[in-house]
Amino acid sequence: MYFTDRGIEELEERRGDDEVTLAWVADRMRAFVDLNPEFEDAAERLATFLARDDADDD
Repeated sequence: MYFTDRGIEELEERRGDDEVTLAWVADRMRAFVDLNPEFEDAAERLATFLARDDADDD
């Protein structure tokens, strides 16, 4: 298990049943980057990865 998996597991446990829009996710990511500008590149890479995930189009 990677260290970051704990955060992902917490997200799933706390918000796993929530329904959110991608606009909400984008807004939360912007807020995160505003508070943590050193993670801008990682947030940008995650956003691009999610935007281009065409695996479910098959």
